[in-house]
Amino acid sequence: MTQPRRKASPPRRKAASKLKGGKGYPSLLADLLAARGPSGYEGAPAAVWRDAAGEFAKVSTDLLGTPLALVAPAHGDERGARRLLVMGHIDEIGLIVTHIDDEGYLWFREVGGWDAQILVGQRVVIDTRKGPVAGVVGKKPIHLLRDEERKKVATIPDLHIDVGARDGKQASAMVRVGDVAVIDAAPVELPNERLSARALDNRLGSFVALEAARLVAQAGGARWELAAVAAAQEETTFGGSRTSAFSLAPDAAIVLDVTHATDAPGIDVKDAGKHELGSGPVISRGSTLNDGVFELLHTAAEAEKIPFTVEASGRATGTDADAVHLSRGGVPTGLVSIPIRYMHSPVELVQLDDVHACARLVAAAALSLEHDSSFAR
Repeated sequence: MTQPRRKASPPRRKAASKLKGGKGYPSLLADLLAARGPSGYEGAPAAVWRDAAGEFAKVSTDLLGTPLALVAPAHGDERGARRLLVMGHIDEIGLIVTHIDDEGYLWFREVGGWDAQILVGQRVVIDTRKGPVAGVVGKKPIHLLRDEERKKVATIPDLHIDVGARDGKQASAMVRVGDVAVIDAAPVELPNERLSARALDNRLGSFVALEAARLVAQAGGARWELAAVAAAQEETTFGGSRTSAFSLAPDAAIVLDVTHATDAPGIDVKDAGKHELGSGPVISRGSTLNDGVFELLHTAAEAEKIPFTVEASGRATGTDADAVHLSRGGVPTGLVSIPIRYMHSPVELVQLDDVHACARLVAAAALSLEHDSSFAR
């Protein structure tokens, strides 16, 4: 028997008034960005996230490496409470060593989606069983390129990593096939509360999930239990979102990720929408997303006077929401994104006001849920 469709209730003003939120560049976000964690190797950032979550929530980690923070409902009866899943992914794109040649050069493949041009001339850090190893991404110098070669863009097979080894024997003593690397790029604080760093996609989402959970816990809990997750393996398989959504069996979900800031050169706002840095959270609407969850978020943003924009999605979103909404018999799922520039590069750029606004929005939405809130289509 299908349930009658009901609109989500508006945010509770009393609970919303407790949402203070953070300011500036939080130390937790700095620690998350400092940790290296390509897809499938998220142990370091997951440990940072889990330690922070342990200060206010019940914490665990599944077999895939996805940490979970549970915030009990306000009434204290976890057995009868419904569950809201709030998810950001904690992995980042990286590189994996596929071959070590006799001269000591490392050949590699992408972990996640890369524009090969970005990798040319970059410094990298390779995580090995003996500790981090520094290297540089090299290619044939322009002086030695033939005329026809200069007209071609570099591809991954044209690139290698040089760790300074004398030969293959020394390189093999330093690095093993299957070791992973990320670009060695420290975060840079810029004017106007802006930050540039690698791995903003999606340490930002995992930070917001945790910060929203903290705000809900600080407010004394919501009517629903809140399950905050920092999903593993989004950039490769959606592995963490698939397993977490299945095992947690939430009654509704809010996925957190990044989207393209459209105030950068070359972006057509008629196609992508207008989502500038500083314009707040981006709430998505689309065929795979639940309209009731969208209205919950939209109403909460208006009630809290949080600036926001709306992004339309015709099919798949390219985020964990694509896996979550299909879990079990289906999960009513919403998507909130943070606008960033230069996605999948070592200089991703965000305005921190947008990050904090996202956390406040998700917390307000969670606190506005009623015991009988329904998202049935």
